[in-house]
Amino acid sequence: MTRIKIKELLATPPTGQTVTAKGWVRTFRNNQFIALNDGSTIQNIQAVVDFTTTDESILKRLTTGACISVTGELIPSPAKGQTCEIKVTTLEILGDCDAEQYPLQPKKHSLEFLREKAHLRARTNTFSAVMRVRHAMAFAVHKFFNDRGFSYIHTPIITGSDAEGAGAMFRVTTLDAQNPPRDENGKINYKEDFFGRETNLTVSGQLEGETYALALGDIYTFGPTFRAENSNTTRHLAEFWMIEPEMAFYDINDNMKLAQAFLQYLVRYALDNCGEDLEFLNKRAQEEEQAKPQDQRSELGLLDRLKFVAENDFQHLSYTEAIDILKNSTPNKKKKFQYLIHEWGVDLQSEHERFLVEKHFKKPVILYNYPANIKAFYMRQNEDGKTVAAMDVLFPGIGEIIGGSQREERYERLLNRIHELNLPEEELWWYLELRKFGSAPHAGFGLGFERLILFVTGMTNIRDVIAYPRFPGNAAF
Repeated sequence: MTRIKIKELLATPPTGQTVTAKGWVRTFRNNQFIALNDGSTIQNIQAVVDFTTTDESILKRLTTGACISVTGELIPSPAKGQTCEIKVTTLEILGDCDAEQYPLQPKKHSLEFLREKAHLRARTNTFSAVMRVRHAMAFAVHKFFNDRGFSYIHTPIITGSDAEGAGAMFRVTTLDAQNPPRDENGKINYKEDFFGRETNLTVSGQLEGETYALALGDIYTFGPTFRAENSNTTRHLAEFWMIEPEMAFYDINDNMKLAQAFLQYLVRYALDNCGEDLEFLNKRAQEEEQAKPQDQRSELGLLDRLKFVAENDFQHLSYTEAIDILKNSTPNKKKKFQYLIHEWGVDLQSEHERFLVEKHFKKPVILYNYPANIKAFYMRQNEDGKTVAAMDVLFPGIGEIIGGSQREERYERLLNRIHELNLPEEELWWYLELRKFGSAPHAGFGLGFERLILFVTGMTNIRDVIAYPRFPGNAAF
């Protein structure tokens, strides 16, 4: 018979019809009750075997982690908390699992332990829920932009430009690492490399995305990006996914409106389509909160946070106004901040962003008009001569979740900025040329997909919301 997913079976009225389900054994108790899960839902279906008529050698192979196929009658379940179960008539072992060696026995495991078993951790309730939510969010991203007439552009992963000007990039080369060719000055001769020049893994698809926005109007990219930063925080990865829309004829205000609409759409989509998984993750988050000291606990639970973001307008605030609030805040005056705010022009840290969101305004915040000195070269310079039309969206528990700006569309202004920062003009010739041939006002932003998943799932470490995390010292699996 054709296999039916467990999610579908649990939503089917049980009338004794014959069905087939396949999946992995979560538990097998009393020699007759199998808790079976196939990944389609966080819920298990109970399959009941008749141990008096089932070969004992088969029963011994029904261990946690084993993969099986069951065929039988779908009947109402007398057990509490489940509407139906399968009365098994045929059982087949598809894949044995050695109970003594299988690391995911039915007990609570730490997230650190599960990272060491990343090839198996998706079989746990926590990680299966996170990955189903991740899938739903990826679909929602595409739906949001598609429904608004955006074009999806695949920007290159291998690039010769550094969009951020940060220099923390992974080099791509086919040259012999032990004995690379060198020029007459003793420097590595990249002309003999595969691409004939020095290339890297991309930190952003933004610059290439702008070229298509200035032809198609509204575009977005959604793909992997890479940062070679030696950062071991709970918020950074070396390989992560970025969503980067770019819109022609947008200014900074249009950009902020789109960012809010986008985030609220995604959160609403999760609430509407990931109910079971979010309920489970909400309970999990509550248990974690209970283990924290009282003064470190969040005021809102996961579901409440999601609903609050979906239902309330974000607070718009200039960087200058934010600095005034932070300078005069109690944590700053009592020197509770790790990084004290003394003067205008400093880069805000996560503790400052979270204070604004969680303590002062108690809602998401969009900061705009940042000092030019702490922002990238491509951001539009404001007429005050010291700020740029940049914006960051700040979320509770996360800090910055979106960063963006109106882009500098004026050729001379952009060229001067490139010179000021000593960036290689010859590598950005094509980007500058956009400002010569039909330049237009335009804007865009970047959303780190994993930070979104952190917020939506209530997980606390970014390494737990991507299938195989890459971070300093770790490229396992």
